[in-house]
Amino acid sequence: MKRMNYYLQVLTVIGINIILAVSLNLVSGFTGQLSLGHATFMGIGAYTATLLALKLHVPFIPSLIFGAAMAAFFGFIIGVPTLRLKGDYLAIATLGFGEIMKNILLNLKITGGPMGLRGIPKVTNIYIVAAAVVVVIFTLNRIMISRVGKSFIAIREDELAAEAMGINTTNYKILAFTIGAFYAGIAGGLFAFLFRYINPNNFGFMKSIEILCMVVLGGMGNTAGAILGAALLTVLPEFLRSVSPLISQYRMVFYGLLLVVMMIVRPQGLLSNTSFYFRRISVEKNAGKGGR
Repeated sequence: MKRMNYYLQVLTVIGINIILAVSLNLVSGFTGQLSLGHATFMGIGAYTATLLALKLHVPFIPSLIFGAAMAAFFGFIIGVPTLRLKGDYLAIATLGFGEIMKNILLNLKITGGPMGLRGIPKVTNIYIVAAAVVVVIFTLNRIMISRVGKSFIAIREDELAAEAMGINTTNYKILAFTIGAFYAGIAGGLFAFLFRYINPNNFGFMKSIEILCMVVLGGMGNTAGAILGAALLTVLPEFLRSVSPLISQYRMVFYGLLLVVMMIVRPQGLLSNTSFYFRRISVEKNAGKGGR
């Protein structure tokens, strides 16, 4: 029974990480904007949902949605000034935003400071997370096959050319950032209601890097790749933990080594250029040529 509960919890965490990886993939993979503070939005969603549930006794679903909306609001607020930046400057700006929010959470009394928040009701389960994953992937799919999604891809491929074609690149980048933050806020709320305890360190820089590794390992700009990367990098540490005490002690070394080897052998990711979206666009282009 304990083993079954353990497996179910691992599957639940995989689902939460899939939402996180897919949300960052929208920003970094499809739109081409490097963000190093994505876990911050997860934290905003987690703290907002938790405070609503603990302080105001708001039910689970409204707390979860409001937490995601708050994360999206901060995504919009930080996106307006920073997404005019590009490349390394944008990455540094998002990293700075993450550190600012972490220090705010550490010093606010209502958030419990460094001690975090305890006594969160355990509501999240495998069924709720599975439903959330389906909804997130479905909505992302609809976005990416729409004109908005094609504008995201155009910005990633060549921002100057996209502007020349009449695409307001700044507005679309802010939109991608806001939607990605909303999804991350959902994952944060699910995380809080699963583990029943949160503190600012759960949503720091290392968590953002972990999410980015999932996206890079699976393949940038590929939803299936983000799902695979999230699953692998969630299961691998658990597997290494169970092999032997020695390997368990140094499991993070093996974890890092695997990423280094992967980036050398296949830097484009496990499923690069196999995305449904790219195939669809390619088919449409070929059909257009055939029609002429």
